[in-house]
Amino acid sequence: MNDTSQSQAGASGSRSCTGQVTAGPGGAMTDEVGVITGDLTLTTSLEGDGLAHSRIQYTDADEWYTLTGSPQPLPGAGLQALHEQTLKAVRSGGAAQVPPT
Repeated sequence: MNDTSQSQAGASGSRSCTGQVTAGPGGAMTDEVGVITGDLTLTTSLEGDGLAHSRIQYTDADEWYTLTGSPQPLPGAGLQALHEQTLKAVRSGGAAQVPPT
């Protein structure tokens, strides 16, 4: 699977980045179901509470899960940078979580 990432701005001013990634050995840790592995889709969004929320799913599945470590304050480097760092963490595996800001 080729990793892809895209950014979007919603009509309400919310912003999000979405990318596809294959989890490395040990997968990604979620709050709801523990570790997930394989081909995944990650969305990182800045929501009305002012926090960055990272959600992950098996690609093309209906269910979304909270990636452990989310939500968190938006880092100074911005939403896209946080999203790219999180994709990198998931790509590395090891029960990946949202990197601390």
